[in-house]
Amino acid sequence: MTTFKRIKNLADNQKISLQKVAIDIGLSENAIYGWKTRKPKGEDLAKIADYFHVSVDYLLGRDTTEPENQTVDLAELANKPKDFDWGSVLSVGGKPIPEEDKEIIRRLFAHKLSD
Repeated sequence: MTTFKRIKNLADNQKISLQKVAIDIGLSENAIYGWKTRKPKGEDLAKIADYFHVSVDYLLGRDTTEPENQTVDLAELANKPKDFDWGSVLSVGGKPIPEEDKEIIRRLFAHKLSD
């Protein structure tokens, strides 16, 4: 499977267009489609890998381990220290969660642990 097809599959599985992925990571709208016929830059592959939470090796076909969806316990997450790296487990459309939204999640789910 080509790098382009792996990226296309990841996007399809999340019901996201390749145009949206490209724009979200700062590329031109049709940049990823260009990868059908030419090799992407390493830095662009790294952005795609971060966006989909996979390795660059997976995108290149060197690692055939399928990405897995990890379950996140929001009640546990709500009680993490303020300096916890939320981006390591949660994002919205591949973008970091704003601080005000993190606080809402903390308040919403923190009480669940005391039940």
